[in-house]
Order: sequence, then structure tokens, then C-alpha cells
Amino acid sequence: MRLTGSLLACGAVAGPLFIVLVLIQDYTRPGFDPRQQPLSLLSLGDLGWIQIANFVVTGLLYVAFAVGMRRVLYPGRGGTWGPLLMGAFGTGLVIAGLFRTAPGWGYPRGAPAGVPTGADMSHVLHGAGFSVVLVSLIAACSVFTRRFAALGERRWALSCAATGVALPTIYVLSGVLSERGENSQPLSLLLRLMALVGWGWASLLAVRLRREATVASDRAGGAAGLSSNAR
Repeated sequence: MRLTGSLLACGAVAGPLFIVLVLIQDYTRPGFDPRQQPLSLLSLGDLGWIQIANFVVTGLLYVAFAVGMRRVLYPGRGGTWGPLLMGAFGTGLVIAGLFRTAPGWGYPRGAPAGVPTGADMSHVLHGAGFSVVLVSLIAACSVFTRRFAALGERRWALSCAATGVALPTIYVLSGVLSERGENSQPLSLLLRLMALVGWGWASLLAVRLRREATVASDRAGGAAGLSSNAR
């Protein structure tokens, strides 16, 4: 139980860690404007290693969470696809960190004022990592919507369903309102909102499953004690 609890705690920490580090960089990075420049651009420049590490460490924490999730849920409801999709989410973040996006929207200094024009393989793979993140999170929301609905936990089922609808909606709006990236302000703000919603949901789920695992462990310990006393 101690190991499982630690693995689940990794997921609980991952989301807040990512968001806090992005916010700190948003308002301390010289020449960076979070209202106009998507957070992936923080991976560029002399201090880009901070955001690269943020992507990678957060991703690895979510992979650890996926391992803990399997230990708690398998072979019950959500015990197969839930951990697989959470592991894919974490892996997508690692990919997005290891492969940087191309300069654009005026950052770093000297970059094109609009959409990145010098896209290379690193930029393509960064985008692929983001796609894995988005698709796996949406699918995980569906898995846990069904799980909590089957368990009769209506509030959690509704929150998972709402998150699963919000993520693609925010993504579509970011493209439409930004005119496919030409207007960077809605793109930058909505992608940050997506991270807040998606990463936040995953971390709240980790807290919920850790509590569930603790209750199950306590019940098992109580049952074992009663059995021992009966003997």
C-alpha cells in the first residue's frame, strides 16, 4: 500500500507542479508575453531547459501515476484502459518536452511575428506529443465517466464527462478564434486553459484514487484483524 500510495501521489503532484512552473516562467522570463505566446515557446531560448524539464518530469510523474492506478484498479472497472491512457498522456508530455516547438509569435527575439515558419522534425514531433496528450486525456475521461457511473458516483461521473467535453471544445475554439494561429492571443490563453483543465482533472483523479485505495486498505486491515481475533 505504501508504494501504491506514493505512485498515486505522483499524479496528484504533477498537475499543480506543471501549472505553477509555467506561471512563474510566464511572468519572469525576459521578453515573454503569456497573453500572446503559447506556453510551448517557453522551451526555447537560454532558459528553455526549465520548461523542457517541466514537460519531462510532469510526464514521468503521470506515468508513475498510471502504474499506481493499475495496482489499485486492475482487474476491476477501468483497470485496463485507464492506466494505459494515463501512461500515454504522460508519455506524450515527455515527447513534447524532448522535442521543442519552432520559434514563432515573436519569441525568442528575432522569431517570426506570426505562426512558426521554420518547422523542422523537432517541431513536428512536439506536435505529435501534444496530440497524444489530448487524445489520451479525452479517452481517459470517457473511461472514468463509465467507471464512476457504474459505481453510482454521479458527481465524479459528471465531472469526468464535463472534462471530456471541455478539452476538445477548448482545442477547437483555440483554432477558430485564433484564425489557425494567426491571432496568437486566444490561442495562447485557451491552450493554457486546456492545460489547467486537463492536467488538473488528472491530478484530482489521482487524489480520488489514492483516497479509494486507502479506504480499501483500511477495510482489508480491519477484516484481517477481526479474522485473527475470531481465531
